[in-house]
Amino acid sequence: MGRATRRAAACAVAVLLAGGLQSSFANAATTTRIDLTVLVISDGGPATAAIAAELASQGTPYKIVNLNDANRPVIDAAFLSDTVNGQPRAKFQGVVLPNDNPFAAGSAEMTALAAFEAAFGIRQVDAYTYARPDVGLNWAQNPGYIGSLDGAQGQVTTTGLAGPFSYLKGSVPFEDNDPNIGESYGYLATPLAGADFKPLVEAPIPGTTEKGSLVGEYTHDGRKELVVTFVYNQYQQQYRLLARGIVDWVTQGIHLGYDRNYFAAHVDDVFLADDRWDTSLKCTPGDVTCPPGTPESSNPIRMTPADAQYAKQWQIDHNFTMDMVFNGGGSEDWKADHEVTADPVVDQMVTDQASYRWINHTYTHPYLGCLQDVSVVPWKCTKDAGGNTVWVDQATITGQIKNNLDWAAAHHITLDKSELVTGEHSGLLTAPQETSDNPYLAPSLVTNGVKWTASDASRESGQRAVGTSTLTVPRYPMNVFYNAGTAVEEADEYNWIYTSVANGGSGVCENNANSTCLTTPLNTSTGYTSYIVPLEARIDLGHVLSNDPRPHFIHQSNLAEDRIVYPVLDTVLSTYRNLHADNAPIVNLPQREIGAEFQRRAAWNTALAAGQVTAYRIGDTVTVNAPAGLSTEATMPTGTVQKLTFGSTAFGTAYAGTLSGWVKAGSLQSTVTLKLTAAQTPAAPAAAAAAAAKTAPVVAPAAKTVVPSGAATAVPVGPSDTDRTDAATLVPGSGKPVLGKALLGKAGNSTAGKPAAGKSTAKKPAGKTGKQ
Repeated sequence: MGRATRRAAACAVAVLLAGGLQSSFANAATTTRIDLTVLVISDGGPATAAIAAELASQGTPYKIVNLNDANRPVIDAAFLSDTVNGQPRAKFQGVVLPNDNPFAAGSAEMTALAAFEAAFGIRQVDAYTYARPDVGLNWAQNPGYIGSLDGAQGQVTTTGLAGPFSYLKGSVPFEDNDPNIGESYGYLATPLAGADFKPLVEAPIPGTTEKGSLVGEYTHDGRKELVVTFVYNQYQQQYRLLARGIVDWVTQGIHLGYDRNYFAAHVDDVFLADDRWDTSLKCTPGDVTCPPGTPESSNPIRMTPADAQYAKQWQIDHNFTMDMVFNGGGSEDWKADHEVTADPVVDQMVTDQASYRWINHTYTHPYLGCLQDVSVVPWKCTKDAGGNTVWVDQATITGQIKNNLDWAAAHHITLDKSELVTGEHSGLLTAPQETSDNPYLAPSLVTNGVKWTASDASRESGQRAVGTSTLTVPRYPMNVFYNAGTAVEEADEYNWIYTSVANGGSGVCENNANSTCLTTPLNTSTGYTSYIVPLEARIDLGHVLSNDPRPHFIHQSNLAEDRIVYPVLDTVLSTYRNLHADNAPIVNLPQREIGAEFQRRAAWNTALAAGQVTAYRIGDTVTVNAPAGLSTEATMPTGTVQKLTFGSTAFGTAYAGTLSGWVKAGSLQSTVTLKLTAAQTPAAPAAAAAAAAKTAPVVAPAAKTVVPSGAATAVPVGPSDTDRTDAATLVPGSGKPVLGKALLGKAGNSTAGKPAAGKSTAKKPAGKTGKQ
């Protein structure tokens, strides 16, 4: 800040002290109450939206004040603080602003915020601002840089690694998904001489040997600001890498909610033989995508014992466990077709069964929704004489689930009977043909004790109930197709889906408002390795970095022949591990634990939305009041313990440099009480700063003449990137648009809709120069 703004902040502290808080700060560390809610003041831009999205993802309470809302509350002392039971109370534990001062010249609101932050030791994030002395930086010149940061290589400093970004190894690469579109814009500048400014993330300043700050901590006038000098949105990798640290910094590592980086890979159709894409017919013989009468494939794709041995060794080499989603009847059919009594694939995988997790996929993988009429493409539901949908009956569904369990028991395969994946997620609603679940599905799930059944996240992104005793576990389809055993087949089918008619494709991409086409078809010999693998890995890694437990599913065919899925998995795991420290490993959960995580989150978020959770810190003690029986989601510093009626117990588990997890009130307790160590308890505001403030003259904050801006649309990493659809086309929580599910026949096999072509996601502030 400039001199005038610093004076105003100091004066504001004096006003607050004069208003009755002065005496309380004699022992502020033990008497001041800090409510665990983050205040987000938004101008509608992408940066504050990204931070709000991270808070929502973690389950961290926050309040948004929209500066564009004429009816918004006034930010004044009464809005920010009050007194409860004789104790001074800060209503917010952190403040997020679109920039360091988004208010008009002389605004009393910025004065009130500065006073509040200094008086209570509350931190402020400047979500995106430009470099200048007001934020502790030199102007971005001599040395400095203003312009595109596409493809830049950020680096966490030693201070950042020792602080809020301790979960990273250091590198923060900036995306450059489209060379023709500006995706990120920002400023690189050096700290101002004499300012207490600590760069936390920096990058080389082009044309110099200097480095400029991208994220830094500016301490002044008894306040701390996190100064971010580049624009971003919630999907971009550079932000996703830093999001956890931004939240931890502003909350001082003490907040409700938590974040993990999850990745699970489900391999469907194990022991079946999958139909093969025909590069001449441009469909899959044996599936419903080919015209009626097309002969079935004479060369289906099925794993061999060597493929099974490779899978086991790959897991060992990569310290990662896959979930084998199996159909025992597939083995019996294979033996009958080959007139043999033993299945060497089953023998090998049963020998190695402890290397995997196993999930029931029904006995023979039939479609368990309506009775399909495949005399037309796309198929339709059979209707009875009264026009009613004819459903697969309950006995068939129950038998398919039970028979597979019996087969597993006969082969001594250990699995959790509460988990299920139906063939093609069938039995669940499948639009447009089925707009409701098969009514016989839920009772069959109850009969077999199924608590968690998989759903297709490209159709239904959220968890929901199926009947009264089962919840869904949404899974992401990888764009590694079930009907491709070779890289050439995968690239050929990808071309058919994502290429215009003029370029030899199906044109499906042209007929959907939320899709884009490849500009030119992929080379079928090299396209899989050069284009599809890095694209799919980036999409999947985006899920991993978004606190998203949803598993990804592939098929046994992808572990056979060319073993095409391994390069994708290798890239996801190696990229993640090259960016993250050992204290933040990938979390690889089984389906039941993923389902339980979603269930706990839903209950937590419902309680938050209903205002049923109250949490605050007084000194070294955090207290959470929540509905009886509700698990509390929290992140705390290392060494934190839960205080019980008698004694205490360790809180949470270590992850990313903090402790976090779910916790319930102890026996005979109605609240959760967490105790911080002395070393991890935030210090009270400095008494010296408060005393100095008493004599400071009143000067209004200096208004800025330019406010940085950005755009909310993320540039897709490719035509199959369903996560970066313009947010304006989606209703929050509604999921992604779906494109051409009938194209491949098996629901959820990579025919999900694609986002519209994005325009620039970065805009330079008015009056500044630099590449657009």
